[in-house]
Amino acid sequence: MFKLTAKALACALSLTIAGLAQAADPIVIKFSHVVAEHTPKGQGALLFKQLAEERLAGKVKVEVYPNSSLFGDGKEMEALLLGDVQIIAPSLAKFEHYSKPIQIFDLPFLFDDMAAVDRFQASPAGQGLLSSMEDKGITGLGYWHNGLKQLSANKPLHEPKDARGLKFRVQASQVLEEQFKAVRANPRKMSFAEVYQGLQTGVVNGAENPYSNIYSQKMHEVQKYITESNHGLLDYMVITNTKFWTGLPDDVRTELRKIMDEVSVEVNKQAEALNQGDKQRILEAKTTEIITLSDEERAKWREAMKPVWKKFEGEIGAELIKAAEAANAQ
Repeated sequence: MFKLTAKALACALSLTIAGLAQAADPIVIKFSHVVAEHTPKGQGALLFKQLAEERLAGKVKVEVYPNSSLFGDGKEMEALLLGDVQIIAPSLAKFEHYSKPIQIFDLPFLFDDMAAVDRFQASPAGQGLLSSMEDKGITGLGYWHNGLKQLSANKPLHEPKDARGLKFRVQASQVLEEQFKAVRANPRKMSFAEVYQGLQTGVVNGAENPYSNIYSQKMHEVQKYITESNHGLLDYMVITNTKFWTGLPDDVRTELRKIMDEVSVEVNKQAEALNQGDKQRILEAKTTEIITLSDEERAKWREAMKPVWKKFEGEIGAELIKAAEAANAQ
């Protein structure tokens, strides 16, 4: 009887020790993204990992997977909802199926500059969009800049008529499709990882990206011209699985929120500098001509694309568009 009790006690003790060890295991946060590590998003993910593991040592372990090494941009949202990854930072163009108002960020020529973007994203209207998908299991943690987009092509684009008939790679966004249809070009949906090859083989003739994406993915090597149009925004929303986020211990969640806010400030500060640096590197490579639009040419592009605003006003909301426009005037 004593032997049996001792055996049972030993078993219970080992289970308790195993349970304590298990309880002490750090929370693993997989952060997956589709761009290179030296882009604003790539640097932001690494900084988040550094600060989280410093300040929550032993409690949190962050694994960063860049360049579509874990999930491509066609699969990462599904992976987040299934709990296979805990944080992703998709382009704002990826949310049209989850929150129609977020389509506002794809409207062409809506923001005059990145300062206007900052003002709108920090406003109650902009902050409200971060929580607009919680009923679908997605919690927004912040906005990260990549910057304003430029048009690239294998022919010079000075006016909208120059884009006629060209095939442009677009993200899976109805707004972006309509933007190119407005100038009688042909939008082609394509994952980010496939863009270089698509441009190289002529599957598509052009694309739209900030300079940092163009340089990091070597698109300037397969595009003869870049038109500095600044016509649209390519930003990201850092998101997490709502169930995962609300299930974290309060102290861990609070600290991660603080870290994310700090990282967002740093990412957004560095994004413009990185884009300007990569623009200079593209110029130095001498593979691509960068075209600067005159005020008159830029006005023609804006006039040609602005009907897209009206087309999506019902889904986005007229008041939200007005709030974004108001950010330009401040």
